[in-house]
Amino acid sequence: MSRPGNKRPEYHKINRDLFVLTYGALVAQLCKDYEKDEDVNNYLDKMGYGIGIRLIEDFLARSYVKKCHSYSEITDLIAQVAFKMYLGITPSVTRNESSRNEFSLILDKNPLVEFVEELPAGRSSLCYCNLLCGVIRGALEMVHLTADVTFLQDRLKGDKVTEIGITFLKKLEEKKYRRKK
Repeated sequence: MSRPGNKRPEYHKINRDLFVLTYGALVAQLCKDYEKDEDVNNYLDKMGYGIGIRLIEDFLARSYVKKCHSYSEITDLIAQVAFKMYLGITPSVTRNESSRNEFSLILDKNPLVEFVEELPAGRSSLCYCNLLCGVIRGALEMVHLTADVTFLQDRLKGDKVTEIGITFLKKLEEKKYRRKK
């Protein structure tokens, strides 16, 4: 039996919902295991980093992207291809006008908080989605780009938008190889 070419299978939605619910249970368990929000945030970042260093291979194999020549191209690729591919959303990109290496991803919709209305009581400094920062940082490091990735704003903390800041720390080197004669 074949399915119509324009219909997306329903199991993608089920898998995303399962992931979001499992992620919520993970964060809840970490909040029980660690007293300090900083420890939970660090653990989520470390987990995300591990995912990112493994996920980059899948991303490169499935996306067929070409080599990027600027931080702007890399950030657009993260927003328009990677987020769409793995989370089904496309964040908008803003650039810091005074710096060529600072960007922000604005998430109108964050699937990780789909079933979350507010942070747990007494956890005001918890960065619930810090896993995303680790994923981005880990993936970038695997392609030899060092970056600082942090949440700048979070709707769960009462901000108007969810914003992830990316600051590239290592200068993008454009090596020109000379052909030996």
